[in-house]
Amino acid sequence: MKKSEHTRCYTYFRIVGTFNPDIVSEMLCLVPDKSHKIGDIRKNGKKYDFAVWHYGYCKDYDIYVTNQMQKTISHLLSKTDILKEIKQKYDVNFYLEVVPTIVCGETMPCLAPSLDVMKFCCDTQTEIDIDLYADF
Repeated sequence: MKKSEHTRCYTYFRIVGTFNPDIVSEMLCLVPDKSHKIGDIRKNGKKYDFAVWHYGYCKDYDIYVTNQMQKTISHLLSKTDILKEIKQKYDVNFYLEVVPTIVCGETMPCLAPSLDVMKFCCDTQTEIDIDLYADF
């Protein structure tokens, strides 16, 4: 196998919907990596019509991407009941974002989630969203 020098991946957890990100941060006792509220101004000057809360960015590429997924959700595993409450109380969706960029000729990452990751996703109704990019 040829070593991956440019292939990379990052993962993070995302909440999207009509909610106040500050309240979610308080409920989870976590500081998001990034968030915005409904009405905040986008870079293009338009207002957001939904809120977003991002947490657990993992840019430490591992050919077994499930290891990155595990790092992303590690602080959320003990908070599944709170996440269920957030989902029930607010109009939100949960996503485990997986964003690999592959380079032809290099070893490809294994994108299969572990049973632990799948259990967390099932327990919290979190969708796994894979946005795959290719560089040639």
